[in-house]
Amino acid sequence: MESVFEIIAEPNRRAILSLLVSSEQSVGEIERQLGMPQPTVSKHLRVLRDAGFVECTVDAQRRLYRLNPEPLQEVADWLAPFRQFWSAHVDALERHLDRIDRSRPTRKKTRRRK
Repeated sequence: MESVFEIIAEPNRRAILSLLVSSEQSVGEIERQLGMPQPTVSKHLRVLRDAGFVECTVDAQRRLYRLNPEPLQEVADWLAPFRQFWSAHVDALERHLDRIDRSRPTRKKTRRRK
């Protein structure tokens, strides 16, 4: 069985997951939005479904896929220390930019005559 990271490493699977974040989609809708052939979409959906990333319901003759975010918790847990690292650095950058902004003299904006 592939790891969570191996599954989401594939760009087409990430694209499918990104689509499913906002709403459930049929295979045909995913195919049209991503410009992928139907067999390719189906292949990736099968991998995502087997790994638990997506769930499927049947609506008449359509299969509707929706995101199951639980497997992504492993990725979120792994990213947590990096998120803290970047958050501290982004906060420091914001403080630095604020100091630069406050130290600049303010200029009046005037319209140029043509």
